[in-house]
Amino acid sequence: MEINNLTVGVKLNLTANTTAAATPSLGLWEQIKEDWIAHGRDWTKPGFRAVAVHRFGVWRMNIQPKLLRTPFSIFYRMLFRRIRNNYGIELPYTVQLGRRVVVEHQGAIVIHGHSIIGDDSIIRQGVTLGNRYLDQPFNAPKLGQNVNVGAGAKIFGDVTIGDRANIGANAVVLCDVPAGATAVGIPARIIYASKSQKSPLVPELIGLEENC
Repeated sequence: MEINNLTVGVKLNLTANTTAAATPSLGLWEQIKEDWIAHGRDWTKPGFRAVAVHRFGVWRMNIQPKLLRTPFSIFYRMLFRRIRNNYGIELPYTVQLGRRVVVEHQGAIVIHGHSIIGDDSIIRQGVTLGNRYLDQPFNAPKLGQNVNVGAGAKIFGDVTIGDRANIGANAVVLCDVPAGATAVGIPARIIYASKSQKSPLVPELIGLEENC
């Protein structure tokens, strides 16, 4: 059985999600307030600070002309480096970040600049979203909505993680994960397929074990 075939529909469903992540309808302060609430209304959390700096980085790119943007860009770079060096959270402004994304903890979090993270997803400590091959530097993971990424998980390459998927702690994901599924292990395998999936390619089984 080819698990990768399960993600054809997932990739199509992510189109709307990634568009929403790229073009949020809220203004800068509304986004930051929403992120603050998502992080438990605690402005001291490193994750909230990292996300707030990301929002600022995206916002300042809309300032025209470029000369007027320059001081804001310098300030953004200072904040970005402070977050990266002090908290170990590398979250470039080029990441397409959805709404209410929570960076739960700090330390060794590296997000590829071309990654996409959907609304209401959770990123924990030690997580890497990166490219898999040196000759494909722009390939990066795409996470749907409500994706739960466990501590120490690594997701590499041009892979799609479906809505409501769970990535287990320390898993190494090298292929697509269907919506509602759970992936664990090194390399990651699918151990649970959601009963809500009605595609004939998805057996309605709990405990489905397949390698990517």
